Amino acid sequence: MSEKNNNPSAEGPAQFPAWIGSLLLLFVFLGGWEAYVRFFNVSKLILPPPSAVGMQWIKFLADKNVWFHTGVTAWETFLGFILASILGVGLGMILGKMPRLERMLNPFVIATQVIPKVALVPLFIVWFGFGITSKVVIATILAFFPILLNTVLGVKSVERGHSEVMASINASPMQRLVHLDFPSSLPYILTGMEVGVVLSIIGAVVGEYLGGNVGLGNLAVREMNTYNTTALFAVIVHLSVLGFAFYAIVVGARKYLIPWHGSSN
Repeated sequence: MSEKNNNPSAEGPAQFPAWIGSLLLLFVFLGGWEAYVRFFNVSKLILPPPSAVGMQWIKFLADKNVWFHTGVTAWETFLGFILASILGVGLGMILGKMPRLERMLNPFVIATQVIPKVALVPLFIVWFGFGITSKVVIATILAFFPILLNTVLGVKSVERGHSEVMASINASPMQRLVHLDFPSSLPYILTGMEVGVVLSIIGAVVGEYLGGNVGLGNLAVREMNTYNTTALFAVIVHLSVLGFAFYAIVVGARKYLIPWHGSSN
């Protein structure tokens, strides 16, 4: 009886990888979209078929101008994410170790979170102009809060027994930070970064929508103004691929930095 239970074949059919299931769902979605547009003869101005969008995106890949806009958006996203990570992790470590200061600043942190960030975009454009600075500021602000909050949570989640061990060996605050607080908080920090990098690219694109003359957000507005819906969808696909690339980098960093953690599997 025990041999039967230990036999993997007795547990049922072999399971295929999750990414295959994701691809199948994607093909079903695209197939349904294509069939709907063709069967009901939907105008391309309203909803272009995915085949047309795919062909347009392939054309984009050969267009140097599109890659210029891609580079601008990627650079704004990268700068915003890096600044948000530095500020969020740094301030989060301080607040996590100083509960009284955290309680004092918590109302202000909550107040800044509930403010619609998009409503601040015109103000940032007035302050920082139509150049790259205003987009980086928007990307930084959107990515900052999830990184900050997850860092504070990570510092608070350090096991008391480990803290007592560090205290018993008279470890300095810097030693505690380097050898205990930061490594223990890293899974939480990386979770915040996974959310932050997505919000960072959203912030950069929204800034380009409302006040820019370069970048993929501005390119999307141009295509919308010319009623080229197929090209607009292609820009959205291009943005999605860029966002997936940034997200994959952060997820890859998780597997490299904390291979011992369950979330890396």
